Amino acid sequence: MSEPCPMPMSKGWADEARATLALAWPLILSNLSGALIHATDVFLLGKLGPEPLAAGALATNFVMSISLFGMGLMVATAPMIASEKGRKAHSVRDVRRTVRQGLWLCLSFCVPIWVLLSFSEQIFRALGQQPDLARDAAAMVAALKWSMFPFLGLVVLRSFLSAKGRTIWALYVSLLGVIANAVLNYGLVLGKFGFPQMGVVGAGIGSSLVNFGMFLVMVGIVTRHKDFRRYHLFGRFWRADWPRYRALVRLGLPIGLTMGFEASVFSAAVFLMGLISTESVAAHAVALQIASLTFMVPLGLAQATTVRVGLGHGRRDPVMIGRAGWTGFALGVGFMSLMALAMGLFPNVWVGLFVDPAGEGGPAVAQLAISFLMVAAIFQIVDGAQVMGAAMLRGLHDTRVPMIYACIGYWGIGIGVGAFLAFRAGLDGLGIWIGLASGLAVVSLLMAWRWMRREKLGLVPLRSE
Repeated sequence: MSEPCPMPMSKGWADEARATLALAWPLILSNLSGALIHATDVFLLGKLGPEPLAAGALATNFVMSISLFGMGLMVATAPMIASEKGRKAHSVRDVRRTVRQGLWLCLSFCVPIWVLLSFSEQIFRALGQQPDLARDAAAMVAALKWSMFPFLGLVVLRSFLSAKGRTIWALYVSLLGVIANAVLNYGLVLGKFGFPQMGVVGAGIGSSLVNFGMFLVMVGIVTRHKDFRRYHLFGRFWRADWPRYRALVRLGLPIGLTMGFEASVFSAAVFLMGLISTESVAAHAVALQIASLTFMVPLGLAQATTVRVGLGHGRRDPVMIGRAGWTGFALGVGFMSLMALAMGLFPNVWVGLFVDPAGEGGPAVAQLAISFLMVAAIFQIVDGAQVMGAAMLRGLHDTRVPMIYACIGYWGIGIGVGAFLAFRAGLDGLGIWIGLASGLAVVSLLMAWRWMRREKLGLVPLRSE
């Protein structure tokens, strides 16, 4: 049975740019849709005041930092499937094995994490958070933690769609999720449509229900659509494939740790902000939410670049590998440069989307958020560079050394410099953001340096091998 070939080999830089953008734009919009789900929750909780906003930020960052570690494990399915498709364009069995074991890995990751998250209030208190803030954040975590399995399952199925070049379906599902989350959480958080006003707990319940719904819709698409059903992705689902499972863990664990280091450093920043003031936590949530929205574009480009580089890796084509990597890098960093300019010129407009300066506690939160956003504008460029660099190396199945780079940059530099500037130099929250920017800069330089030495390091397979 034949199928269209959505992954053509590029003949030049313009061809590669078109191929990357064709694959990336649904992923970008899908990522933006996912970010809008969290932005909607921040917006709605902001209507209730600084305290619910701070509790929601604490809970969301805690759950998402762990979820992003799991996401890294699942992301390993993308370069594996891409390389399989590069070696054999019509591969079915190997693709099915990778998807199946990716979902196994998803479930085996979530079960112990659900147990851990049951003690979130104790964790928050142990980390020095205020008792009321810890209690409210833990209440949201108790509802939000159930969103983890469907979220990670969606990552696996999106990897399949990316390798097939059919990412438009991920976009459709994400847009459906944005609408459902906005309506449902508007009711649950603010007490509309006859629902009781549940505040942060309502936000957690709504997000979990929406993620489960999105996962079920995606399962229906990959099992029923004529272009995908021949893979029988859920056929013999309970059949173990331990070699493939171990291969995913070997490749995915460094990716997960890399993403976990990045996510946890922002989560740690929230905890450090909590040691300063509730207004600092709320302002950090706003600035981080804005930066996260812009980050979705290079993230989508990075996902596409991993697939394009992975295809070149499977075909043992060094020219395609280099062209795919540098094209994605130029697109990602170029976009973030424009966003840096927009944030630097119009910080009041961005912050005004999430904070009412006339509301209770609004002026203090808005002023802090604007100061944080000015630093965020500076690190937009290096943030784009580090995510593209990691994606390029990931397409070559190179994940262990980038993991070490991430640990050094995010924690050794980012948190170290940030904590010093905040608590020793007296810069408070602004110092934490300067530290984050410094860590991102170090990681981006290390990733780019390794990519430029890829052939000397033996990361690029040769046709003669």
